[in-house]
Amino acid sequence: MARKRMFDLEIVDTDLFLEMPQSTQNLYFHLGMRADDDGFVSNPKKIVKTIGANDDDLKILFSKQFIIPFESGVIVIRHWKLNNYLRKDRYIETIYKEEKKQLIEDENGVYYLNCSIGIPNGNQRYT
Repeated sequence: MARKRMFDLEIVDTDLFLEMPQSTQNLYFHLGMRADDDGFVSNPKKIVKTIGANDDDLKILFSKQFIIPFESGVIVIRHWKLNNYLRKDRYIETIYKEEKKQLIEDENGVYYLNCSIGIPNGNQRYT
C-alpha cells in the first residue's frame, strides 16, 4: 500500500461534499489515507473510533454515495481512481477480491455495484 494519497477537487470541492458535516468530511480523508491501492478499507469502524467520528458519519458517506459498504464490513471509496493514480510498477492489488468482483467501473473509473450479479445499487441501507 502506498503511503501517499491524493484527493481530487472535482470530488471534495463539490457542494454535495462541502454540505456534509466536518466530521464526515474528515472521515472521508482518513478513509482515503488508509485505503489500499484499489480504494478498499478493511477497518472503517476502527478509523471512526480512532478519529472521534461516529457511525452516522459512515452512514452519511454511504447515503451521499462516497463509499460502498460490503457485508464483510469492508468499504470501498467510490471515486478512488479519480482521486488517485498509481504507476503499474507500484500498484498492489487488493486482497478483497470477492468484493472487487461485485463492482464495475464507469469510463471515469468510478465504482458501482454490479446489478447484473443480483446486488442492488439503489436504496440500500448501511448497517
